[in-house]
Amino acid sequence: MTLFAVSAEFNAAPWATVVICLALMAGFTGYLLPATIRFLTLAVCFGTGFLAYLGFSLPEAQSWYLLDSFGVVFQLDALSGYFLLTNALVTLAVLVYCWNTGRSAFFYAQLIILHASLNSAFLCADFMSLYVALEVVAIAAFCLMTYPREPRIIWLGLRYLLLSNTAMLFYLIGVALVYKTNQSFAFSGLTQAPPEAIALIFLGLLTKGGIFLAGLWLPQTHGEAATPVSAMLSGAVVKAGALPLLRCALLSDQLLLLVQILGVATALFGVVYAMLAKDSKRMLAFHTVSQMGFVLAAPIAGGFYALSHGLVKSSLFLLAGNLPSRDFKVLKKTPIAAGFWVPLLLASSSIAGFPLLAGFEAKTLTLKGLPPWLAIALNIAAVGTAISFSKFVFLKPTFVGKTYPLGLGVALVVLLGGLAVGNVVYWQAFTPSNLIKATLTCVVGAGLYWVVVKRLTLKLPDGGEQVDHLIGMMSVSLTILFAWILV
Repeated sequence: MTLFAVSAEFNAAPWATVVICLALMAGFTGYLLPATIRFLTLAVCFGTGFLAYLGFSLPEAQSWYLLDSFGVVFQLDALSGYFLLTNALVTLAVLVYCWNTGRSAFFYAQLIILHASLNSAFLCADFMSLYVALEVVAIAAFCLMTYPREPRIIWLGLRYLLLSNTAMLFYLIGVALVYKTNQSFAFSGLTQAPPEAIALIFLGLLTKGGIFLAGLWLPQTHGEAATPVSAMLSGAVVKAGALPLLRCALLSDQLLLLVQILGVATALFGVVYAMLAKDSKRMLAFHTVSQMGFVLAAPIAGGFYALSHGLVKSSLFLLAGNLPSRDFKVLKKTPIAAGFWVPLLLASSSIAGFPLLAGFEAKTLTLKGLPPWLAIALNIAAVGTAISFSKFVFLKPTFVGKTYPLGLGVALVVLLGGLAVGNVVYWQAFTPSNLIKATLTCVVGAGLYWVVVKRLTLKLPDGGEQVDHLIGMMSVSLTILFAWILV
């Protein structure tokens, strides 16, 4: 994906350093000059967009070392470019959505700091600087989550911090083992590290990315957070745990197989809960879990899929927060203004893989060339995705009703417009066989929803989302990782 290639001699390191440092400075400057904070956030988004452009335009990946021989290194390439662009567009959409909502400078400052720390995480190619970036991400995300200062939200924020910090303790032990073996923190040292290092590091990244059993904290956190914060968390923040896993998967065939198995298990696990969810935001949150599985299943296409998912999920969370109710039983009986229903239809069609927006291309590229067992499992998950989002598609639209606020409208233009432009990334997907397959998947999913799922009253257990059980699920995840790696 190169629009205007830069020369091989071009050095991107100073630009990346300036973008990250200025972003952090902008966040703290906002406290001193609160009247400028929204414009500073806007400038930071454009800076990240420029950095993403460099990632796409460089003829080959560029790396620069920060601490001599310790392997602390940043890397800019097309893969990180996709994640940087996701961060830029999602943050921009959240910014314009909140522009006239009266939020204080503290909110926007934390949004900038979260954005800058995500950029750092997407550029890291070593475990130690990644650890620092992920910890800053957790603190900034906590500040955004607890901004309303409501007791339940504060509890969910503290719960998020507890689980995040616990997971990162295991991660840090794994990092120490990698350094002990290689005298370097670089990702490449994982192939020579002892098996327990892989298990410990992966547990931290799985938890951060909301993946498989270690990600059971995600549905309640994303479902209960304020609407723009939910959009930011699902659209960009969880990607910070996924990109390092993709880079690790590219190191060896053994790590690739492990990441793909985790991806398939996550895709199927999340979609089952999403199909049966009765609350719109919980359904979207469980689908974030499922879609992270698709991101991991094909590392070569993971960046494009992460971009597509980030734009879709942010738009859906912003829309869901403005619907008359979160309960699908109520929504089925309530006419939805066409101004809300049409974007819901477009975003739902994209994530289901219907040939319309970039979601179709991302799903087609992900399924291309996969082993048969993996392709079959992901196709089953794709049908489940179509079933889940039929809940939005089959709502009753009406052309009489309220129009959405200007901020929401502009945010949807940014997000859905990005999905429309994304059609140029893999235009080769538009072949008759791919079009027919994607259409049949959506039709089968919609039919199963209308005939079967719509009438189900089954409720899956949610006890695993309690704090003590979440710690237990982390232990189960670690046991599974140890068993797989050792056997």
